Amino acid sequence: MKTKKALLTTLLSVGLLASGASQAAGWCESGKEVKFAELNWESAMLLTDVLKVVLDKGYGCKVDSLPGNSITMENALSSNDIQIFAEEWVGRSEVWNKAAAAGKVVGVGAPIVGAIEGWYVPRYVIEGDAKRKLAAKAPDLKSIGDLAKYQALFKDAEEPGKGRFYNCPAGWTCELENSEMLKSYGLEDKYTNFRPGTGPALDAAILSSYKRGEPILAYYWSPTPLMGEVDMVRLEEKAGVNKTIDIKVGLSKAFHEQAPELVAVLEKVNLPIDLLNQNLARMTKDRIESPKLAKIFLKEHPEVWHQWVSADAAKKVDASL
Repeated sequence: MKTKKALLTTLLSVGLLASGASQAAGWCESGKEVKFAELNWESAMLLTDVLKVVLDKGYGCKVDSLPGNSITMENALSSNDIQIFAEEWVGRSEVWNKAAAAGKVVGVGAPIVGAIEGWYVPRYVIEGDAKRKLAAKAPDLKSIGDLAKYQALFKDAEEPGKGRFYNCPAGWTCELENSEMLKSYGLEDKYTNFRPGTGPALDAAILSSYKRGEPILAYYWSPTPLMGEVDMVRLEEKAGVNKTIDIKVGLSKAFHEQAPELVAVLEKVNLPIDLLNQNLARMTKDRIESPKLAKIFLKEHPEVWHQWVSADAAKKVDASL
């Protein structure tokens, strides 16, 4: 009996050691690729590219990215077709909410703190602009609820009987939410729900109207390069609505469970919002592609990202730059 017991103990020990060795090998050491969502707005692009360099150069991971809109990528995350969604606006997407409730995805860290979204108009619409000789055309406009009186001010050239609301591009989570808001505020019959084809098309529409001093009503958010270029006022919403965004690094359940060393890094990731806005403005102004700007950021701001990683990983990333 003692011999059998000793043998069983030995086998259990070997099994536990093997299991430990397997876990210690980690996600990247075992040759698995880390796939990122290739997101198509500037802050997410930069954050994704920064994290790709850190995991590639600092931790020896094979990294890749899969393009697609938010909803497609959240579905891919829930099925572990991708492992990291670098800028997940938690709670806004039904796809994310259902996947999180089912334990298929996990949000970690606080990569961006202070992000906000809403419906905006240029400040000169409400206050005027003496330097540009622009009169205030809607001095009483304060809230989304007030927009019912101002459809003529934001006239849609294609449907002159209605105003035009510039929504998000189709396929973005915010597009669905804004469409519901048009209904809930009773504005669906007064405003066309105009969806630009892309994020840059939305930017171009806002900038074009702004430069001409014309009224425009649009959804927008921060952090973004555009908010550094134009002076916009966010319209108030119904009492109790909070549009401050809780942003996490979204992970697939499998990656969260099997890559503890990397999860520990992602839990610490944070890009200070003022610094982020400065870099996003630089991306646009100097026309720097996101992968290149990510390397410039890592080189210029070790005080930020050295806090996320091990000393060994920091040396490896620094050497690669």
